[in-house]
Amino acid sequence: MNDTEVRVLVPTGMIGAGFTEESVERGLALGADVIAVDGGSTDSGPHYLGSGTPKTSAAAVARDMRVLLRAAARAGIPVVVGSCGTSGADSGVDWLAGITTGILADDDLPLTVATIHSDQDPAYLKERLAEGAVHPLPPHGPLDATTIDGCVRIVAMMGHEPIEAALRAGADVVLAGRATDTAVAAAFPLMKGLPAGPVWHAAKIVECGGQCTTNPRSGGVLATVDRTGFTIEPLDPAVSCTPTSVAAHMLYETADPFRMREPAGTLDVTHAVYEAVDDRVVRVEGSVFEPAEQHTIKLEGARISGYETMSFTGIRDPHILANIEEWAALLAKLLTDRVHQTLGLGDGDYDFDVRLYGHNAILGALDPATGPAREVGVMLLVRAADQATATAVAKIANPLMLHLPTPDMPYLPSLAFATSPAETERGAVYEFVLNHVVDTADPSAMFRTEIRRAHDA
Repeated sequence: MNDTEVRVLVPTGMIGAGFTEESVERGLALGADVIAVDGGSTDSGPHYLGSGTPKTSAAAVARDMRVLLRAAARAGIPVVVGSCGTSGADSGVDWLAGITTGILADDDLPLTVATIHSDQDPAYLKERLAEGAVHPLPPHGPLDATTIDGCVRIVAMMGHEPIEAALRAGADVVLAGRATDTAVAAAFPLMKGLPAGPVWHAAKIVECGGQCTTNPRSGGVLATVDRTGFTIEPLDPAVSCTPTSVAAHMLYETADPFRMREPAGTLDVTHAVYEAVDDRVVRVEGSVFEPAEQHTIKLEGARISGYETMSFTGIRDPHILANIEEWAALLAKLLTDRVHQTLGLGDGDYDFDVRLYGHNAILGALDPATGPAREVGVMLLVRAADQATATAVAKIANPLMLHLPTPDMPYLPSLAFATSPAETERGAVYEFVLNHVVDTADPSAMFRTEIRRAHDA
């Protein structure tokens, strides 16, 4: 590394997703200065934040971490992991820290590890709320203290500052709680003094590893950031980056393809130029970063919305399939009537959702498909304040989902349950209820960093 450029190796879009050791070795051979990888996001829904559990297996994460830690120790470069344990909750940071500690001990790797926790104290947030320092993001409205108290867990989403501080303090491995995907890759080059525009834009492009290449399954990429722009190169020699594949990633998970807000300000790529260096490498210039007048930290919170039981049956009967929406409406009506008759439950005591997979379960009324499907899977999701009630309602639906005919059918059809028993208890169901930001004077104040020196291990 020199004073004019930094090479960021991103081996995969998420730790635990897998990559080849050869791709990491290629990144080291190309002169990587830091390894950065995301550990999660909100993509998979609120369960992982609410329950404080990861979506990835410990074995898969341990395998990936072992490869990266060995490579980093050999090359003398740091490793940064953000949003540990999927949601970035303290439990996720501690989970990955435990895996990391075991690997370091097994492999005798003398690396200093920093953990950055991002769980928030409801009392502190209510104080900030009373001060007028908490603001909603669309489409949410103003926050109230009751919503904060109702959350099982709340995390704050850090920018690059706490990660950079940990690196400056001598950390070889940084395990961060909830962080913006871009902050993980941006922290080290920003610490080295490179311009914020190219840094944040490069970080956005590499956040999902090979997704900015012609083969998203290929693994990772290497970004080389300098004072006027950056280049992107796949770690797999058989794969390419093109101006289109790189520019397209600005469309991913952004409301505006040209502007993206970070805690410290806004990346503007309106005038960015994407050019092919050769048939595999792309050069980008013209990105700028506008510092915010007010630094803000985003909050994410999950609460229990009930307990859920699921049932799933398959339909191939051509007459039902030709009238599938009428059949689904009949199922809903009969279920509602029978639940009231047998359990005495009415509106507000429970709810359910009938989803027709193979018909319109994903797009609903927006689905452009016409004509009957060859087969349809019917998913019934029942939610209630307790598990027993949800399961009782699902059991009442059982005979309907097995033999319900349309009104004009002269016979009872036989439908096909996917499992036995037909009802699967899913336990507590969570929902996101916070989409708000907190004004901060100190970008690191809402986070807690602990550093375990290699010689203290």
